[in-house]
Amino acid sequence: MIYVTKSEMPALSKYTKYLKEIWKTSILTNNGAFVQELERKLSLFLGVENLSLVSNCTVALQLALRALQLKGEVITTPFTFVATTNVIMWEKLKPVFADIDPHTFSIDPKDVERKISKHTAAILAVHVYGNPSYVEDLENIGKRHGIPVLYDAAHAFGVEYKNKSLLLWGDASTLSFHATKIYHTIEGGAVVTKTKALTNEVRLLRNFGIISEEEAIRPGINAKMNEYQAVMGLCNLSEFEHNVSKRKRLYEVYKDALKDCRDIRFQTITASSYNYSYMPVVFSSHKLRDYVHDQLVLNKIKPRKYFYPLISAYPFLAAYGVNVSTYPNAEMISESVLCLPLYATLPLSTAKKITQIIKKSIQE
Repeated sequence: MIYVTKSEMPALSKYTKYLKEIWKTSILTNNGAFVQELERKLSLFLGVENLSLVSNCTVALQLALRALQLKGEVITTPFTFVATTNVIMWEKLKPVFADIDPHTFSIDPKDVERKISKHTAAILAVHVYGNPSYVEDLENIGKRHGIPVLYDAAHAFGVEYKNKSLLLWGDASTLSFHATKIYHTIEGGAVVTKTKALTNEVRLLRNFGIISEEEAIRPGINAKMNEYQAVMGLCNLSEFEHNVSKRKRLYEVYKDALKDCRDIRFQTITASSYNYSYMPVVFSSHKLRDYVHDQLVLNKIKPRKYFYPLISAYPFLAAYGVNVSTYPNAEMISESVLCLPLYATLPLSTAKKITQIIKKSIQE
């Protein structure tokens, strides 16, 4: 079975070389040397100053929200992975959904503005499939209403907007280094903040609120990255740009082969430098999307209906008092989008075979 993604793996010899160093020191966690090294290297690579490594992206979002000491409502998108909404609720905040732009799939700033109330504590936008949100508009809304703007940048590693790191926007951005991502540390994530003060708060919270061996000043949690994760990250960082170039080639194969299909359209990319982390294809109907999906599965190819259903459709929200409405654009995209297999080691011939199956399915 060809799956929608496959974890990028460095040469085993490169990884084991690091493991030998870990065995020498027996230091496995608690802000070890390799975690510190990766934190420095990622800051330089991504062009940011205030980056903190954590154990995963869900925790990164939790820490970002907690560090800002928010209370009330957080405006977010229903077209995302469930973790984005779960974290808001986990932190005793209330999610308020805004619709998306049907072309970029980013949260619609006009609908965000309509959803602002006296209870609004923050805006949490998502760079969907690594495509930049409408950052200028959202920042202006945040400034006008005096509320912070955060970005779930789980898909956006290495992405630039107007030739600068996308992570420079917002009060905080969170990254995912999960094994399925374009850059990974097996499990892992990071919080990037606008200020050093906010970073200090995040780092305090990720380590139990401890400031010394004998003193803790916050009720923090354990969100530390370990040395094995950091070593995988160090290995994969040197391969990132090479992997992006291979993904770009596959992305172009898909688009070139499918661009003339009248029942297909693609996400509008606004990045000045994109990472090609996903290959979303939007079909003309829910029925056609599902039929193409099933035909691919019959041929041992497993794409993903990502993100379907919308978060706002989950029944558990009502039990927590979350009010949901209709979100026409998000519903349309969710019901018709299919993410095709895309990873650096996917053969070009397989990508071409996938497009042939899709075109044949559309014609049937």
